[in-house]
Amino acid sequence: MLETLLRHWATTLLAVLAVGVLGIVAVLSKYVRLMLNIIRDTPPPLLIGPLDFDRIEGRLVNFRAFDGTSLRGMFLTPDSLLTCPTANEPNNKSEPAYSEGHNLTSDLKGVIVFCHEYGSDMYSCIRYCRPLLEAGFAIFTFDFRSHGKSASLPGYEPRLWCSDKEVSDCLGAVSLVQAELEDRGLDLNIGLFGISRGAGAAILTATQIQKFLPVKAVLADSAFSTDTTLEWSMKKWVHIFARVRFVYEKHHPAFYSFLRWLLLKFARRRFNCSFPSVRKSMRKLRNTPIFFIHGQKDSYIQPNHTRALFALSQRPRYLWIVPGAKHNQSAIVDPQRYAGRTVGFFRKFLADQPPQHETMEPQLQKEIADFFARDNKASRPRTDKTKVKKDDKQTNRTRRGTERQTKVKAVSSETRRLCPSTAAASDPNSQPTSQK
Repeated sequence: MLETLLRHWATTLLAVLAVGVLGIVAVLSKYVRLMLNIIRDTPPPLLIGPLDFDRIEGRLVNFRAFDGTSLRGMFLTPDSLLTCPTANEPNNKSEPAYSEGHNLTSDLKGVIVFCHEYGSDMYSCIRYCRPLLEAGFAIFTFDFRSHGKSASLPGYEPRLWCSDKEVSDCLGAVSLVQAELEDRGLDLNIGLFGISRGAGAAILTATQIQKFLPVKAVLADSAFSTDTTLEWSMKKWVHIFARVRFVYEKHHPAFYSFLRWLLLKFARRRFNCSFPSVRKSMRKLRNTPIFFIHGQKDSYIQPNHTRALFALSQRPRYLWIVPGAKHNQSAIVDPQRYAGRTVGFFRKFLADQPPQHETMEPQLQKEIADFFARDNKASRPRTDKTKVKKDDKQTNRTRRGTERQTKVKAVSSETRRLCPSTAAASDPNSQPTSQK
C-alpha cells in the first residue's frame, strides 16, 4: 500500500490537497450561511416610540433618490415650532393640513439634513433637532425608502445595516437641499446629522460628494461600520454555532477578515445591495469637521466601534461618550448637554459663530467652549510642521555645504603655501616662467 502511494505520489498529493480545499470550502460556506442569517434576522435594539416626542409638521416635498426611488421629505424652520397643527396628536398618520410656507430664508444659520435611524421616520428628527430649530437652523428630514411615506424598491428589504440604497437616498436629499438653496440665492451651508444607520449613510454621503458639494459639518450619533460590526458579531456568536474549536480559537486574525470579505460578497448577491464600509470612507473624508456621539452603556453597538471611526477621522474631530446612555438614547439621558453640544458644533462649523450662545447658562457656556477648544491646538495644519521640517533640512543642507566649501578653501591655501610650484602648475591663470 505504501509502495503504491509512493509510486503515485503526485496523484496522492493532489487528492490530499483537493480534500483539504473541499473541507475549507465547506467550513466557510457553513459560517457564511450563518452570518447571512444574522444580517437578515438581527432585530433592532429599540424602536423609537411615537410618544416620546411631539410630532410637528413642515413643508412636505417629494423628491427622487439617485437611483430614481420616490421619497418623501419635509423642510422645518424655526417657524415650524410656532405653527404646529398636530403637535398634540403624535399618533396622527393622516396627511398634513398644509404643505406651504416654512421656506428657507437668508436669516437662517444653515440647513441640516437629518438621517433617521432604522425603523423610524422623518418625524423623529424633533427628538434630536428641536434645539437646532430654536437656535435658528433649518432641518430637512426625510423618510428612507420603505419607511414612512417613501416608496419601496421591489426586491429590496431595508435592514439595520447601511447599504448603498440608503446612501442613494441621502444623496438625493442633499441634492434637493442644494437646488433649494441655489434657487433662492442662499449660501450652501449644508450639514448632515445621522442616527445609528443614518449616521453611516451621512458619513458615506459626505465622502462621496466632497469634491462636488462639500458638506461643512457631520454629526454622527451611534455610528458604526457594517464590515467591522459584522466581524465583531462573528467573534461574539461563532462559538455557539461552531463545532470545530480551531475555527474560533487561536486562529490568525486574517481568518475573520477573509470571512467578512466573503460574507459581504455573498450578501450583495443575496440581498440585491452592497454594504459600503464607513471605516474605509473615514480615511477619504477630508476637510470636514465631524462630531461623534455614543452611549457608554450601548450593548448593541459598543462604543469601541465609534472610537475606531474617530481614530480614523481627520481633524477637526470630536468625540463624546455619554455616561449611562444606551443605543440612540444620549438625547434622553443628558438632554441639556446634548442640546448644547449639537447646537455648538453646528454654530461653530456651519454658521461660523462661537459654539456657546448667550441664552445658555454660564456654566454650560463655559463647558461647551472648553469642549470645542480641545482640538484647536491639535487641529493646526500638518503642512506647517512639514514646511518647518523642510526648511530645517534645507538650512542644514546649506550649512553643511558652506562648511565643506570652507574646508576645501583651507586645504587649497595650505597646499599653495607648502608647494608653490605645484600650485602654480595647477592654476590655469598663472603665466609660464621665461627661460634665460
